[in-house]
Amino acid sequence: MGHMTKAHAAGTLTRRSLLKASALAGLGAVAGPSLLLGPRRAAAQGAGGAILQGSHWGPFHAVIEDGKFVEARSLDVDKFPTDMLAGIPDSVYSDARIRYPMVRKSYLENGPRANDESRGAEEFVRVSWDEAIDLISGELQRVKDTYGNEAIFGGSYGWKSVGKLHNCRNLLGRMLNLHGGYINHTGDYSTGASQVIMPHVVGRLEVYEQQTVWPVVVENSTLVVLWGANPMITNQIDWILCEHGALEGFAALKDKGTRVIGIDPVRSDSIDEMNAEWIAPRPQTDVAMMLGICHTLMSEGLHDQDFLDEYTVGFEEFSAYLSGESDGTEKTADWASAICEVPADTIRQLARDFAANRTMLMSGWAMQRMDHGEQAHWALVAIASMLGQIGLPGGGFGLSYHYSNGGTPTAVAPVLPGITATGKAVEGAAWLEKSGLASIPLARIADMLLNPGKVIDFNGDKVTYPDIQLIYWVGGNPFVHHQDTNTLTKAWRKPETVIVHDMYWTPTARHADIVLPANTSYERNDIEQGGSYSLRLMTPMRKAIDPLYESRSDFDIFNEISKKLGYGTGFDDGKTEMEWIEGFYDAALTQAKARRIDMPDFDTFWNGEQPLVFEPDEEGLNYVRYADFREEPLLEPLGTPSGKIELYSRAIEAMGYDDCPPHPTWMEPVEWLGQEGAKYPLHLDTAHPKYRLHSQLNNAEVLRDKYTVSGREPMLISPADAEARGIADGDVVRIFNDRGAVLAGAVVTDRMRPGVVRLNEGAWYDPAEPGVVGALDKYGSPNVLAIDKGTSKLAQGNCGHTAIVDVEKFEGEAPPVTAFTGAPSAG
Repeated sequence: MGHMTKAHAAGTLTRRSLLKASALAGLGAVAGPSLLLGPRRAAAQGAGGAILQGSHWGPFHAVIEDGKFVEARSLDVDKFPTDMLAGIPDSVYSDARIRYPMVRKSYLENGPRANDESRGAEEFVRVSWDEAIDLISGELQRVKDTYGNEAIFGGSYGWKSVGKLHNCRNLLGRMLNLHGGYINHTGDYSTGASQVIMPHVVGRLEVYEQQTVWPVVVENSTLVVLWGANPMITNQIDWILCEHGALEGFAALKDKGTRVIGIDPVRSDSIDEMNAEWIAPRPQTDVAMMLGICHTLMSEGLHDQDFLDEYTVGFEEFSAYLSGESDGTEKTADWASAICEVPADTIRQLARDFAANRTMLMSGWAMQRMDHGEQAHWALVAIASMLGQIGLPGGGFGLSYHYSNGGTPTAVAPVLPGITATGKAVEGAAWLEKSGLASIPLARIADMLLNPGKVIDFNGDKVTYPDIQLIYWVGGNPFVHHQDTNTLTKAWRKPETVIVHDMYWTPTARHADIVLPANTSYERNDIEQGGSYSLRLMTPMRKAIDPLYESRSDFDIFNEISKKLGYGTGFDDGKTEMEWIEGFYDAALTQAKARRIDMPDFDTFWNGEQPLVFEPDEEGLNYVRYADFREEPLLEPLGTPSGKIELYSRAIEAMGYDDCPPHPTWMEPVEWLGQEGAKYPLHLDTAHPKYRLHSQLNNAEVLRDKYTVSGREPMLISPADAEARGIADGDVVRIFNDRGAVLAGAVVTDRMRPGVVRLNEGAWYDPAEPGVVGALDKYGSPNVLAIDKGTSKLAQGNCGHTAIVDVEKFEGEAPPVTAFTGAPSAG
């Protein structure tokens, strides 16, 4: 999941409401909490001097002993706290902390473009903050004067830290906009294909929007399908503070005994937890399997023609494709079975079961992070449309039940604003704010760096790559999240200067010229809400410890650079950290008063020992996605050209792309196991890890001890595939293809479909020969092996799940892992 662009806005199922509702005949009948819609003050605990803080893993009390942060203690408002909280203090004191401003040795001695091939390999030299600020401000001015602002790329992609003020992406944009602008990015790695195709299909992003809420699903759905989704793992985190409401929804679904089917090449934690039936298709063949289901629905008369006629356009063209009338190939269950290797009878029975039940199709995002990824969610919408249950309680489809606890009912709560990149006030989904002179599709960054002036297609437009001479990256880790690391290593040599702020010596920081030590969110003050969809919580994030070493907040760093460049108070507006935070709260308080929501004054809030907790009303507890559209399609049209669901898009047809037809279509990926003459025999599955948020917390040793094998990332492999290669549980193995090779620790398990190996994303890249293109990765970063191409000319999303490989037992002494050590320093 990736990622990133994230959204607010939607709902939360409170634990109190759900537990109360479970005692009733059905959750759908639950009444609202009361006429008082204000925040509920949680019962005070003996905090013992602990300090209220928060993270992507949830709110917590930071327990301080002798000035040291020793424990992140979960709160009662979080009924499903994650084990990852234990990794927070460990990460703060990690050996990988960046302690001082540092500059790559030859760059410091000889200036820009000095020995660029040594990025990632050369030692760093400590400098003072004054020297670092002078160097950076001077370089920003030099590049602007020499090449123009179009030569500056502002990279701040990743999950950053929670908090409305210390939002590194917006802070970077704010400083660079003061300086005249920069090149930004469009889209994200999480949903790059879907967020472009879905507006053509349903008129909205869809991937970051509220789902039919859990009380309604538990009450009404009689069949739930987890298609490529592992919500027990991915709902441990949230773009803002995590409140884990969806985990309560899944628990209620399990208690009720609702039938669940899991479609995944791996028997996931969620499949086990939900006692789900497991169907394991060949990877990258979901679209073919979906088309086989659609054909069965049509050929057996199980589709809802009335719904299709009233609420969709294009079924006639789509049905001609299913029948083979348009291309000569009938998309029968048998045809699909030959591609996905799921028995044809199983595919036909799925279609019948979907039609016979109130079925909710819950999809993950992995299936759109592959070649032609746009087609997967389009095909899923086609199934839901043929079933005719979209807009009915417990029916239809949802693309965010696995992300940030989607489906948790939306509370009656104000929305905290936050600092913006442009200086304009933006509330809610501030990540959608436009910033920069121009944008490129995010997943094409390496292609951009290698090919300035190249023109690519993108969603009906043409994009010309700029000639980037300076990269300023703050928050994010492209040397872990971008595909084909060796190509990125080569591309990263192109700019004259690379500047990075981070808390840790990530692989990206190691590939910079100038590195500044940012402090963690536990070493500064901030404010945040909890629950991207629920807005259930609001909490102060009070500084728990003083900043370690010479670390500073990004806000302070950018403010000083802005002043050095002559922009006065243009960055900070003359306000202190606490004045900004109080201003955000007061803006929310003004909203609350207008909506008759009771909230305390700022001082009471700031000094409280528990978050504010808001509750949903009756409307929030009964929300059904697309119900308004279903009830009044003319008065509540979708944002598509037709106002309806588009199973055939005239807009996409007009683009004429050979790799994105105007209706859901099966197209072979550029590499997959069914390819004639496939060079490698195994598919590499790159799922979200259990004990990390992508690459965050990979440096927490207390968590790594829970999952590493021989000190490396675990690689799951089936007994048959392991036996054929002489691999035993615990062996160090080498995973390889033409793009690179990585080491990992083998875990032999029957959870894997034969022909598939799993290596979780987010592992820190650790080259045996730093800075060398093609170096062996010692720790196990799967993006070394993934292909770097756009999903299609439409979305140009990433193909992180498109990779075939082979595996062998590593012979000899494995090189030591060094990814989590300190600075490559000369002193």
